[in-house]
This record gives sequence, structure tokens and C-alpha cells, in this order.
Amino acid sequence: MWRTVFGIFVVLFLGITSTAAETVRLEQRSILNGKIEILLPAAFKVMDKEMMQLKYPSERRPTIVYTNPAGSVNVAFNHTKSKISPEKIPAMHKYLESTFKNLYPSAKWFDSNLIQINGRRYLMLDVRTPAIDTEIRNMIVGTSFEGRLLLLTFNAVRALEETWVPVGTEIIQSIKISQ
Repeated sequence: MWRTVFGIFVVLFLGITSTAAETVRLEQRSILNGKIEILLPAAFKVMDKEMMQLKYPSERRPTIVYTNPAGSVNVAFNHTKSKISPEKIPAMHKYLESTFKNLYPSAKWFDSNLIQINGRRYLMLDVRTPAIDTEIRNMIVGTSFEGRLLLLTFNAVRALEETWVPVGTEIIQSIKISQ
């Protein structure tokens, strides 16, 4: 009997501690001159210029990136110069999907679709791509904002996927654009 009680205690204790360790506190943030509201992890800060240049070596870096201290989980916003109307989102989806498939033929795809978030149409790509020393889970959504393509990318290193992908989904689903 005491073994059963002890076993139940251990299972409950481990369940509580692992859930507590995986809890990420999200808070409402306003970005891009207050035109976008989104939930972001409270502990995330804006990525500094040096880390941004290292992680995004191309001159077409995101507009702003929020990150954990290690830089292993990021939420990036890129208000591109690419002009796009809401009607062109399906064509952009096909183009980006094709581009990713050509750039990363060994990538593992989880989803590629057109979705609605808070009444607005988005393209969505969910793919794990190879990196130098790991693999990166990329959850990308894009929409027309002020006549240009706005991309929101949530990414996490493979070792952190299990904990962070549900958080990334919640972050993406929280985006609200006032326009």
C-alpha cells in the first residue's frame, strides 16, 4: 500500500514540477509604432545588433527580433519592402513554400497553408530546417500590412521544440493588427 501511495506521490510531483518548469509567462506587447499587438514571453528582450548580425547575416534582416538570453528561441518581425495586397497572399504562400523547398530539400514539413488569425488572412509555413550545429523549427506567418508583406517568424532550436512550439502557436494566434 505505501508503495502505491509513494508511486502516486512521485507521479504527481514530477508532473507538477515538469509543468511548472515549462510554463512561459506571456505578456501583451505593442510593436511597429503601436500598430501590432501580440503576446510575447515576458523574459524576451529585443535582440541586440551584434547577435542580430550573427544570426541573420543577410542584409535583409528582420525589422525587430525578440529573443531569450541564449538566442535559441526567437520571435522575428519583418515588414519587408515587398508590395503585396491581401488578394496576393495565396500566390506569395506558393512562392515562399517553393523557395523553402528548394533551399532546404531535407527539411521536415509540419504544415503549409492559408489561415485566418483574428479575421485576417495569413500564409503559414511550419518547417524544421538544418542549421550549422542543430535544426531549427520555423513557424512563419505572413500577411499584407500597409501594402507590404509582414512576416512573423517564431523559431526554436530542435532541443527546445517540445516546450516552445505550443508557446509559438499561442504567440502567432495572438497577433492583432490595427489598420
